[in-house]
Amino acid sequence: MTAPDTVIELRDLHKAYGDLEVIKGVSIAAKRGDVVSLIGSSGSGKSTLLRCANLLEDSQQGDVEFKGEPVKWAGSGHNRRPSDGAQVIRIRTNLSMVFQQFNLWSHMTILQNVMEAPVTVLGRDKADAEKAARGYLDKVGIGDKCDVFPAQLSGGQQQRAAIARALCMEPEALLFDEPTSALDPELEQEVIKVIKDLASEGRTMLIVTHDMKLAADVSDHVVFLHQGLIEEEGAPKDLFGAPKSTRLQQFLSSTA
Repeated sequence: MTAPDTVIELRDLHKAYGDLEVIKGVSIAAKRGDVVSLIGSSGSGKSTLLRCANLLEDSQQGDVEFKGEPVKWAGSGHNRRPSDGAQVIRIRTNLSMVFQQFNLWSHMTILQNVMEAPVTVLGRDKADAEKAARGYLDKVGIGDKCDVFPAQLSGGQQQRAAIARALCMEPEALLFDEPTSALDPELEQEVIKVIKDLASEGRTMLIVTHDMKLAADVSDHVVFLHQGLIEEEGAPKDLFGAPKSTRLQQFLSSTA
C-alpha cells in the first residue's frame, strides 16, 4: 500500500527491449519533498527507469503509482500499454522531465518555450502563463534572456531554461535525466546550483546523474543500479561513506 505522502512509486518493474531485459524487478518510491538519485554505470537501466516512471516507456510487468493512483494497463508482456490516455496525460503533466539535451524549440524565444506547455496543455491564461514563466526564468538566473532564441544561449543557459519550462507546469515532481552530462564543467556548475536550490526548497525530485557529488549533496536517498537491479540503496552518507557491495565500491573508485 502506497504511503499517503508518496508522489511516485514503482513496484517490481520490468522492462525489456525484445529479448534484452533492461530493468529486472526494481522498486523505488519518492515521497513528497524527497530527492532520490539514481546512480550506476552506463547500461544499468537508470534512464530507462526514469522514462518508465513518466510513462514515456511501457514496462512489461510491475506497478507504477502516482499519488497512490495505479496506472491502468491493458494487455500483457510486450503488448502491455496504459489503457487510460487521460490518466497518462495527467500523470505526465505532473511529473515534469528535464532531459540531457534540453529539447527546446529552436524557432521560439526562451520565454515562448517556457510558457508554451502551460498554455497549450493546461489551458492557462496567456498573461498568467507569461508572468509565471518570467518568474521561473528569474529563479534560474536567466530572466534577462526572455527574448532570445535557444541557439543564442550557452548549454548551461539552455538547460536552465529547460528547468524553468519544467517548473512552469507546477508539477508534483521533477524528473532529471543526466541534466549536466552534456555540459562542460564550468557550465555544469550553473545547473547544479539551480538543482541544489530546488532541493533546498523541498521539491520532490528523481535525478539520474553521473555526478556523485551532486547525488551526495542533494539526495535524501540514493539508489545504485547494476545490470537492471538495485545493488545497494540508502542514505548518501552510507552509500558514499561506507558502501557495502563490492560492485558499488568498484563503481565509486572508478568515478573518484
